Amino acid sequence: MLNIVWFKRDLRIENHTALAKAMHQGPILALYCWEPSQWLADDASLSQQAFIGECLRSLRQSLQTLQIPLQISSLGIIATLNAVLAEQKIASIHSHEETGNLNSYRVDQSVAQWCHTYNVDWHEYQQHGVIRGLKNRNQWQAKWEEHMRAPIVTLPSSTTQNPIITLPKQTIVRARGDDKPARQSGGRKQALLVLDSFLSQRVNRYYGGISSPINASEASSRLSPYLAAGCISMREVVQACRARRTQCLDEGLTPKHAIILGLRSFESRLHWHCHFMQKLESEPTLEIQHMHSAHIGIRDETLNDIESQRRLNAWCKGETGWPLVDACLAMLAQTGWINFRMRAMLMSSASYLLWLHWRETGLHLAREFVDYEPGIHWPQVQMQSGSTGINTLRIYNPVKQARDQDPRGRFVRHWIPALRRVPDIWLFEPHLMPANLQLQYGCVLEKDYPLPLVDIQLAMRHAKSEIALARKRHLNRYETQEVLRQHGSRSTSRRRVKPKKTSSAQQSSLF
Repeated sequence: MLNIVWFKRDLRIENHTALAKAMHQGPILALYCWEPSQWLADDASLSQQAFIGECLRSLRQSLQTLQIPLQISSLGIIATLNAVLAEQKIASIHSHEETGNLNSYRVDQSVAQWCHTYNVDWHEYQQHGVIRGLKNRNQWQAKWEEHMRAPIVTLPSSTTQNPIITLPKQTIVRARGDDKPARQSGGRKQALLVLDSFLSQRVNRYYGGISSPINASEASSRLSPYLAAGCISMREVVQACRARRTQCLDEGLTPKHAIILGLRSFESRLHWHCHFMQKLESEPTLEIQHMHSAHIGIRDETLNDIESQRRLNAWCKGETGWPLVDACLAMLAQTGWINFRMRAMLMSSASYLLWLHWRETGLHLAREFVDYEPGIHWPQVQMQSGSTGINTLRIYNPVKQARDQDPRGRFVRHWIPALRRVPDIWLFEPHLMPANLQLQYGCVLEKDYPLPLVDIQLAMRHAKSEIALARKRHLNRYETQEVLRQHGSRSTSRRRVKPKKTSSAQQSSLF
């Protein structure tokens, strides 16, 4: 009888509870399925698929050291299980709990029904710091800490002969879009190299260095795609971070040293990473429904509005007329990554200034992010769009952000060639540049670079007014209390460094 280890977004063998448990029970079938419904979904992209493909090659090599072949199916999990069952009896399925999107949730439900039908035990094990079945947040922090402090799971030695099942061949469903030429490479080896370079060389730049898109590429950990794919586990990263901090303190570094500040700030964001994933775990419909009903209808009509579609298309293409916004979207198109403050600014500019519904803009960013993590993405999309009912509105002015985060225009000029000759005085508001200077600097508006889609100040006033009016009309105190009970953070005694000039929303990022 076979014990199936169903790999999903846990593409490693280290600290892998499901694999360890299954190895104690007999012959192993290590299985990964390219689930057609997930890769055809609106939030999936070829760049994510290519990254996963590299992770699978790495996983296959790791499993070979255990004499366990990795079998990859393009049929989807239910068709694959049926094919396996036609050859051998299945004793059990082992996998990690997944906090994914609604598609992965439906797949899990179908597997649960299949197991019930065929009397197969399905064992799921906790991953990250997310707790299934959590009723409220009161004990979440203690449980998170307990999970992170637990020993790294080790694999038993095994001489069991692990069979190879003949699976029907079918072409893998191709996700939409093209691969990104400058994205990070996938796999366990790459994950460890990035973790080592961050902890040993770059962490001293983390505290205070991750807001600007210029510095963030190096100052940020860059572990997010590896955590999203499960090439490395959250527990491994937390324990490595704490070990490095202990080492530095033993070597005489003071608590205010840049390395110690960076390590403490980074661990705080690891905590917030799981905090936001818990929101989607507790309420999977956040992917498609407003967290608070007071916001129903505020922008819903824009989904089918022609003018809104025009603004949406311009925003997606990076043709908003706001240089920092357009530069960030250009970087995303090439790399699949941008730092968290700029992610928040992109959602803010779309939701408040362009008055677009968060679902459509959220889907575009989901496809762009190689490190797309639904549990972080959708709660943050709603938070940065003002749809939670419990958070203060945070409207980013893209011109102010450009002057604050890219004062000399290095980032904007790098990603927008049309603006490279424009002097600093006009760079962030090129639409104010006189016509003769547009010709002189080779940046003619509406030819080489677009005009702004809307007036920022007018748009900000409109957004504040509309949301305030909606909340006044519909905000239900009981519903707000329920949202806080289910999704609000809780104060803890654990000491954390608060990043400079940042809100709790920003602390969710470890990018």
